[in-house]
Amino acid sequence: MMQRFPSPPDLDAVWRDMLVQSDVCCDVLIQGVFATGISDHRNFPSALAALIGTKLADRALSAPALTALAASALADHPDIAEAACEDMIAIYERDAACPDYVTAFLFFKGFHSIQAYRIAHWLWQNNRQHLARHLQSLVAERFSVDIHPAARLGRRIVFDHGTGIVVGETCIIDDDVSMLQGVTLGGTGKETGDRHPKVRRGVLIGAGAKVLGNIELGEGAKVGAGSVVLESVPPYTTVVGNPARKIGTRHSSLPALGMDQRLPPLDYMI
Repeated sequence: MMQRFPSPPDLDAVWRDMLVQSDVCCDVLIQGVFATGISDHRNFPSALAALIGTKLADRALSAPALTALAASALADHPDIAEAACEDMIAIYERDAACPDYVTAFLFFKGFHSIQAYRIAHWLWQNNRQHLARHLQSLVAERFSVDIHPAARLGRRIVFDHGTGIVVGETCIIDDDVSMLQGVTLGGTGKETGDRHPKVRRGVLIGAGAKVLGNIELGEGAKVGAGSVVLESVPPYTTVVGNPARKIGTRHSSLPALGMDQRLPPLDYMI
């Protein structure tokens, strides 16, 4: 089956859209939020760096220092800003509760946690592990999302709501994945080394699901809410239950893109 891989986003065009979107609200009390978050900045990377600095500043790392750190990462690896922009667009396209880009950018902590992870991952790769872990800790405290900075995340990732999501050290999350609140991508507690799940393109993981061990969720797989997955899931297959079992017939689409969490009849087990 042929799959379309999106082109990198036009950051300038997206930024112009965000400026327009932030300018249409007539609520005087929110104008300061739009200004400090968007219109006071010259471009998308500048606003993203300031967003991370503002959201995660603490007594040890001031907002200006953290903003400068994020800006350094974005300058060193411009693809981080591209990935963040694609994440934002993916939220707008998939989340019925998101009416525009600025809503995802300013207010959705699933988005914020992923972008802070991207800076922490850059630090991890540059042998600044302690600072990376500090950012991980701040994200966990502020957003209730725990992403190990060594994990590898692709683009167009959506953490819907985000609360309670855990992503382990050796996890790989490919492009176009959607996960809901309470998802754990963890180890079994009995392994060392490469011990966490590999989530392939287009996978949708329902709220509260636990995926444990060095297993693979194949491309286009769907995991039902509350499931406990202990074995690899074939591509384009739906699993549900504790322990998870295959149900229904193989589908042909990427469920993460449509966010359709409905399941086949539970008595139709494969």
